[in-house]
Amino acid sequence: MPLRVRNALSAALIALSCLLVPFGVLAAWVTYGLTDTGRYVTTMAPLAADPAVQGAVADTVEAGILDEADGRAETATSEPGSVRPFMDDAVRSFTRTAAFHTAWDAGNREVHDAVLRALRDGSERAVTVDLAPITAQVKRRLADEQVPLARHIPVEHTEVPVLPADDLARLRKGYDVLEVAGFWLPVSAAVLAAAGIAVAACRRRAVTATALGTALGGALLALAVAIGRRLTLADIREAAHRPAAGAVYDALTHTLRTVSWALVVLGLTVALVCRLTGYLARRRRASAAPAADPAQEPTRARV
Repeated sequence: MPLRVRNALSAALIALSCLLVPFGVLAAWVTYGLTDTGRYVTTMAPLAADPAVQGAVADTVEAGILDEADGRAETATSEPGSVRPFMDDAVRSFTRTAAFHTAWDAGNREVHDAVLRALRDGSERAVTVDLAPITAQVKRRLADEQVPLARHIPVEHTEVPVLPADDLARLRKGYDVLEVAGFWLPVSAAVLAAAGIAVAACRRRAVTATALGTALGGALLALAVAIGRRLTLADIREAAHRPAAGAVYDALTHTLRTVSWALVVLGLTVALVCRLTGYLARRRRASAAPAADPAQEPTRARV
């Protein structure tokens, strides 16, 4: 194969491999990270102690309880001894207890299982989470503290929407694609990189190009994660809930961001090592070259 053709083919294979790197990492993160219920619950568990998350959960639970109470006992919210003034303090106090941490883990597990079932079984219904278990614990806490009218709080199956039905069909298509791509994209990237290095005329240079391309792919992925965070928070209408959404986003993408920067560091390190070894090899060749023999130099004719 001509040298020019080998270099062109090597460059094309390496470029395609580096292009697939960020997409492969993203697909693998979704397939093997987000879809694993145990790993998801473990990732979300520390957020139960985050004040922003606690506040957002308290607002949601309180709104659900009071909506049910207003619907069933209109007079309860207008009397001097209304339960509403006590509700906020009771719910927020509950979010700082060990029981809330247990309920948080159980709720996240239930939500994750429900979303996965909806994505896999073709269900067209919106995914919701039931607030009844948390409502029952809040009601019991109010009753223990002898809060007036606590017994009027209804323990209903208050369904809080998690994933709208309109978004479910679109996410299902993306999930099916990512489930396949999560395995084949990283494998394809590795195979293309190996092939590009193998056919290159100068393999050290090909390895350097692959390493730099991998570092660039990692940097672009980290940039995409940062832009995604900004866009996600911009879509949230209630500004008070944006810190909680940011905390959840950061927790979910922690592994993705770590891998992105690991690719940058690994790529730059490999490129630097290749450059250094190439420089040392040239120095050795230059020092090992035999000196010119003065006896063999052409002598000038004397005048």
